[in-house]
Amino acid sequence: MSEVENRRERLEFNKLQKRLRRHVGRAIADFNMIEEDDKIMVCLSGGKDSYAMLDILLNLQKTAPVNFELVAVNMDQKQPGFPEHILPEYLRSLGVPHHIVEKDTYSVVQEVVPEGKTTCSLCSRLRRGTLYGFAEEIGATKVALGHHKDDIVETLFLNMFYGGRLKAMPPKLRADDGRNIVIRPLAYCREEDIARYAEFKEFPIIPCNLCGSQENLQRQAIKQMLREWDNKFPGRSENIFAALTRISPSQLADRDLYDFESLELDRSKPSAAERPDHLIQRQVNSWEPDDAQEVEPQYISALNL
Repeated sequence: MSEVENRRERLEFNKLQKRLRRHVGRAIADFNMIEEDDKIMVCLSGGKDSYAMLDILLNLQKTAPVNFELVAVNMDQKQPGFPEHILPEYLRSLGVPHHIVEKDTYSVVQEVVPEGKTTCSLCSRLRRGTLYGFAEEIGATKVALGHHKDDIVETLFLNMFYGGRLKAMPPKLRADDGRNIVIRPLAYCREEDIARYAEFKEFPIIPCNLCGSQENLQRQAIKQMLREWDNKFPGRSENIFAALTRISPSQLADRDLYDFESLELDRSKPSAAERPDHLIQRQVNSWEPDDAQEVEPQYISALNL
């Protein structure tokens, strides 16, 4: 590779790294993910997303306005052929405190799930339960997961298409029992950026042979649908994610979320006929709904993380 190509590649990497750090810092600030003296348990799967999350958090830790601790945790699910040495060696090379939690969920999943059915849901629940319990053991105040913006949008459609629920992955979540706080620092990051970052950094990726290699998964179908939408209408996935941050309960139909039964007339405000002409004109011309515009969402400014 020539010197010019080297410089171009370094420049591209620097821009990518700054963008990812900016997105992570903004997500942390917007959702108050990390506070003074937090102990963050960073869950590592061996995939590109969790490697990138740890790497970016380690960099932000040096300049963050608060002091916090990072502890890397990997769960060895006893999958046949799993390269147990890779993650410990990598983490030791970084000097990062870490733990390997051994739990044979692989056998449980293989025994319970019928052949040909997807194992992802059960595998995820078993892994999550074990990691939540371990977070309490080590005194972690937050559990960091490597889900990114594309994961969140895909989950929205999975829940709508297959579960009949308007639900996704929040950037910050308190577990149902209240005993753990989950954060997703990559919530504003796109998967394609993370993939390129992982290539630049040459992370020792460990493929998931339990569920990641299964074909015809529902998530893969959703991912393909969104990819086609983005190719045809650039920015559509960004708009969908932005919609999750600007919800109007009165414009949906959840009676538990909005009190439709108690709605009453309120004629204390001027009617449309009494409003200034320019407002009426704007309403008449606004046939296209606000959320139909394919634009880059503008997020709240972040703290200097």
